[in-house]
Amino acid sequence: DVQLVESGGGSVQSGGSLRLSCSVSGWTYFGSCMAWFRQAPGKEHEGVASKVDGKSWTYYGDSVKGRFTISQDNAKNTLYLQLTSLRPEDTAMYYCAASRRGCARNILTSDFHYWGQGTQVTVS
Repeated sequence: DVQLVESGGGSVQSGGSLRLSCSVSGWTYFGSCMAWFRQAPGKEHEGVASKVDGKSWTYYGDSVKGRFTISQDNAKNTLYLQLTSLRPEDTAMYYCAASRRGCARNILTSDFHYWGQGTQVTVS
């Protein structure tokens, strides 16, 4: 079974940085899409960033473009999300997700089949 486990969340001040990690096990869909979503209280899931597994292609939501970076370490089976220049509006539960299909030019929850349990990011 595919399992995704996030870590690295925490509380930071506005302008600060965090690096989120997503440890992936049981993954066999090389070339498929992996992504980060977030969900703030009372709001829908928002696609933050995605990348093609094992490739350099990436996509970012407008609200995080230029501030967040998605990356991957295949040797460690880990997906990362580097968060910089954090703002209070970035406060949310952050989830990593994986799809059995390739990436599209947007990030929709319906396209992803596997989800982690989330890690909380709070910016004050």
